[in-house]
Amino acid sequence: MKIKLSAEASFSAQTDVIAIVVAQKSAKSLPATLDGTVAQALTAVLKDEKFSGNAGKMVTFRPLGMLPSKWCLVVGGGDGSPGSLRRAAGECAYFARKNGAKKMSLVFSDKLSSKNSSEQTRAVTEGLYEGNYQFDKYKPEAKRKAALSQVTISGLSGTPKDVKRAESYASGQIVSRDLVNEPAEAIYPESLAEICEALRSDQMKVEIWDENKCREEGMGGITGVGQGSTRPPRFIHMSWTPKGESKGHIGLVGKGVTFDAGGLSLKPSGGMQTMRCDMGGSAVVVGIMSALDKLQPNVKVEGLIGAAENMLGGYAYKLGDVLKMRNGKTVEIHNTDAEGRLVLADCLSYASELGVDECVDFATLTGAAVVALGERYTALFTDNNRFADGFLKHASAAGEGLWRLPLEAKYKEKLKAEWGELKNVGGREAGSITAALFLSEFVDGPTWAHFDIAGPTFVSGKTDHFRKGGTGAMVRTVLSWIESK
Repeated sequence: MKIKLSAEASFSAQTDVIAIVVAQKSAKSLPATLDGTVAQALTAVLKDEKFSGNAGKMVTFRPLGMLPSKWCLVVGGGDGSPGSLRRAAGECAYFARKNGAKKMSLVFSDKLSSKNSSEQTRAVTEGLYEGNYQFDKYKPEAKRKAALSQVTISGLSGTPKDVKRAESYASGQIVSRDLVNEPAEAIYPESLAEICEALRSDQMKVEIWDENKCREEGMGGITGVGQGSTRPPRFIHMSWTPKGESKGHIGLVGKGVTFDAGGLSLKPSGGMQTMRCDMGGSAVVVGIMSALDKLQPNVKVEGLIGAAENMLGGYAYKLGDVLKMRNGKTVEIHNTDAEGRLVLADCLSYASELGVDECVDFATLTGAAVVALGERYTALFTDNNRFADGFLKHASAAGEGLWRLPLEAKYKEKLKAEWGELKNVGGREAGSITAALFLSEFVDGPTWAHFDIAGPTFVSGKTDHFRKGGTGAMVRTVLSWIESK
């Protein structure tokens, strides 16, 4: 998509969609450059529709020759905050893609321009890419809707640099969404490793361990979960180094269970339907790592992924097995469908060995997080208040839902095992908390946070300006956090 910034709103250029974004407090205040007759007609319709200007709300028109476009949209920009404008732009792009429009003029009323012009422009750019996204590679060519190829933005005083930065964020988010949306036949441990290999550059080094190397290195979680599949597991280590002096060392860990049948604790068919998305944590890591060459932050970043299929072949790990993790701790298996934490345990242990200052993991880990927070919020766990506050701040700016849940140490009692040091489940109550507490047993040294992204990683239907499927949740939040170092 080519995005052009224009200082002045013009309604004379031929386009497919003219979208006018107005403020909530002045919902019928259309741009002064709009022809008076057209403005009068639009204002009358907005009044009839009781248009409020709430963020993302839309009224659509067929201009019938009054404007040089197929469609005209008036869209609510809410309070003019970056989040409201991101939603407005996203809804416009969603409409354009749904209707096969290739060109769009996006005009913001004078009431929306503010001192936060850079933030507004970045948010609008991100919203355009989010709303324009559609995963349709497996549909017949004739049924695919054209993507927007050109958007002209007028009425905001941002710069091309703002657009470029936002596009770097959007590119990482798109990588994450694509990976989650691909079927398990396309994304499995070996193919995921190959995708990571393709990220190699002068600044990005990539190392892949096969199942034999994982076993030799004591990664009992990754090998245990992966041994029930004919597609063997992989451990993936991406390492990105800045060109100048590094001002920090960060570890990003992702759960890469490319399909989760539940193992011998077999899921029902309905529960398996979208289990290709169980590698959403690894998709976040790959998306972030793919954007680093463009953004050039001044910190060293390690991207670690444990990739496995949780199947139920003849060698599948069993209830009652005791697995030995990389850090030497033993885990008694009480549910083979609580496999993600086993894969993460080895990766978190490895990250600790690397001497990272801060470590963050991402996983579609528990249904309990979805029950608690739904599909709009990621659950955040950490015992460090400064760490939590920083992520909450960046998530708010990125327009992503993030909610901190307690990492209550007293619940560790639920993880005590009879035959091993730990059980891999702590019971039905506080399931997302006990899962986070389990992971904390494998972090030694770095400041650590766990993101349970089970809710927002994959949405079941249109949610705001996101289509059904992968969302790339937390990619932009974490990229913003990395750049702030």
